[in-house]
Amino acid sequence: MTTPVNARRWTNWGRNQESVAEVLTPGSIDEVTTQVKQAAESGRRIKVVGSGHSFTAIAVADDQRMFVHRMAGLVAVDGELVTVQGGMPLSTLNTILAEHGLAMPNLGDIDAQTVAGAISTGTHGTGIAYSTLASSVEAVTLVTANGQVERYTADAPEFPAVRVGLGALGVIVEVTLRCVPAFILLADERPMLLADVLAGLDEWMPENDHVEFFWYPYTNRTQLKRNRKVTDNDRPLGRFRGWLDDDFLSNTVWQGICAMGRRIPATVPALSAVSARGLSARTYTGRSHEVFCSPRKVKFTEMEYEVPRAALPEVLDELEKIFARLPFKVQFPVEVRFTGPDDIWLSHGYGRESAYIAVHQYIGAPYEPYFRAVEEVCTALGGRPHWGKLHYRDAASLRTAYPRFDDFLAVRDRLDPNRVFTNNYLNRVLGS
Repeated sequence: MTTPVNARRWTNWGRNQESVAEVLTPGSIDEVTTQVKQAAESGRRIKVVGSGHSFTAIAVADDQRMFVHRMAGLVAVDGELVTVQGGMPLSTLNTILAEHGLAMPNLGDIDAQTVAGAISTGTHGTGIAYSTLASSVEAVTLVTANGQVERYTADAPEFPAVRVGLGALGVIVEVTLRCVPAFILLADERPMLLADVLAGLDEWMPENDHVEFFWYPYTNRTQLKRNRKVTDNDRPLGRFRGWLDDDFLSNTVWQGICAMGRRIPATVPALSAVSARGLSARTYTGRSHEVFCSPRKVKFTEMEYEVPRAALPEVLDELEKIFARLPFKVQFPVEVRFTGPDDIWLSHGYGRESAYIAVHQYIGAPYEPYFRAVEEVCTALGGRPHWGKLHYRDAASLRTAYPRFDDFLAVRDRLDPNRVFTNNYLNRVLGS
């Protein structure tokens, strides 16, 4: 088969996924419908790509790759309901919302993803009163495999499927989000022993809107982060302190530490201990999206698993054993976050309070034995893998983890019976 003239090589942010595919760049809904119809009629496939921040192969195209970056505008603001095009980056969304006195109720720790990509993969932040970003979705407009434009709202039977749709149901061209009035967060970040963090979680989570922590492997030390809403932005983080902590130390210095650990693996436990002991406490206020989101310049690979919240101590106990038996060292801290239940069929937090355990390795460092060992522990506890983070599950395994898995597949069969929007990843996790 001859490679099309406009075929381009694509690599994701983590540099662990790539492919060569013909490129489509629609600038309007009409152009999307035309291109989808042409693909369907000719038996071709389309894979929509956002910002490339998934570590799985969910965005890898083997035929046609559709970028929707030209469809990134504001459609409408109606009170707290905000409609945007699916290709809008979260960073742009946050700026627009702030201009209208609004905010997302919760966010993850980066804002590079597109709105469509973030909701489709189950992107989430932390806080037991919150679930995935998709839980804020009030309506989704899709171009389905027959080239029709369909808008789904809460009264549509497909709504629990299309909010976290994995890109398997159509091209998301517009999303309506239920936002909240802009708010200020008081951030309290401090080093703490792991045992003390685990002992305090049940007290802190009801008292704070958002709680998470980072545990440094080969140590008993963590960095605890607690955020709660306040009225006044009266303790802003100084520009120099913000640059020092979030840019220089968290990116420039951390890059050097990781590079040294990759070159000399025996130094990793000592480097982890030094990094943990070098943490300092800080308390400050800021606009919500500025507190939630931080720059991430050091590249890595990642797996993240959701488990029932009560299972967290068991997972952390097993992690210590995994660290001890791996044939290589773990360089990145383990990130732990929490969410409440929702009713979205393929949401990781469907029907239960959740703890999320994210494990990382510096780019270029070995990771598969580590990730597979973590997956084995979490799977046995009923865990669900993040759709955008590396995992090794297939449809047969995932069906047991998601009570409404077959309901989602039924919607897929109706909206894309000929699998215009599939790829190898979707064939594995949903079946062909």
